[in-house]
Amino acid sequence: MRKVSWRWVGRALFGALLLGALIFARSTAWFAAFGGTLSGERLARAQKSSHYANGHFQNPVPTNMMAGSFWDMFKRQFLGGESRAPARPLPIQERHGGDYAAPPASGLRATWTGHSTVLLEIDAHRLLFDPIWSERGSPSNLIGPRRMHPVPLALEELPPLDAVIITHDHYDHLDMWTIKRLVDKSARFVVPLGVGAHLDAWDVPASKIIELDWGESTRVGFATATATPARHYSGRGVSDTDGTLWASWVITGARHRVFVSGDSGYFDGFKRIGDEYGPFDLTLLKIGSYGANWPDIHMTPEEAITAHLELRGRVLIPLHWATFNLAYHPWSEPPERAVEAAAKERVLLVIPRPGELVEPSAPPPPSTWWREAR
Repeated sequence: MRKVSWRWVGRALFGALLLGALIFARSTAWFAAFGGTLSGERLARAQKSSHYANGHFQNPVPTNMMAGSFWDMFKRQFLGGESRAPARPLPIQERHGGDYAAPPASGLRATWTGHSTVLLEIDAHRLLFDPIWSERGSPSNLIGPRRMHPVPLALEELPPLDAVIITHDHYDHLDMWTIKRLVDKSARFVVPLGVGAHLDAWDVPASKIIELDWGESTRVGFATATATPARHYSGRGVSDTDGTLWASWVITGARHRVFVSGDSGYFDGFKRIGDEYGPFDLTLLKIGSYGANWPDIHMTPEEAITAHLELRGRVLIPLHWATFNLAYHPWSEPPERAVEAAAKERVLLVIPRPGELVEPSAPPPPSTWWREAR
């Protein structure tokens, strides 16, 4: 029997690990996707924030980031058994640049392109929230959660933008590959405090970057974008947790008001935001990626309905579902629960197909289109 040469086995394993590391490094643009770090004036400004302490930004209320053990999460990830992806292609509505040649008749229109990406047209302004056109919600273009449906609007077809607005720096909300392609399309990038460090690292001109703390506002043409609190966290690596701020957003136009939650757990801040800035013609609230493992940092569909009422919203469009496999629940469960909760509370809920144009003043009839893909 031939003797095993452990030296060669070790060399083979080392070679495989080295090759894997090189492939991963290349797939993250040599780690550029991890972004930048706070330093200099940007760090000094963060340290002056009332929401910053001991080197980290803080949630507005005590928050449990994660419940259960690593083993519990491992079992749910690989042995959960939920149907986390559609069995058939989702029925999207393709869009083209010509669809945006004329402003909406009502002055307010939203196009959800998937996950938390929304093109918002409000009183002659165009704002794009949390854009991700990449195939994966990941620092790598080779590994990580893969898109369940194509983006219904090619990035090249996007009309000129008054602003790109980011809620926080997680990969499924702040995508380097997309941001780099939007530099010439957008007049400015409006982000929570500290997130500008990532944009700096990706060669976004400093003159285009506006960073805001909670309660701060900036003008976007004749509209106003105000950063408001959210209950979540941030980080793109293993050592930068909560190194940048996360935010929800209030957008105020000449005639309309819109609220965008970003990622957030439910908290009493929604009522305060509604009292101070509402009522809202439209709320865009997350309904997916909830569960026992994240009790405080992701709203359930029922909590989103409650938040909408406390915000004094008129029409609700749900976000953060049906695009990336990021949660331990069936992919189609969030809209089913949202529909049931909205009916009980008499909330005007609109669940558009990715790419569908929605004007809150004339919402489309109720639809359960996602059931076609189950």
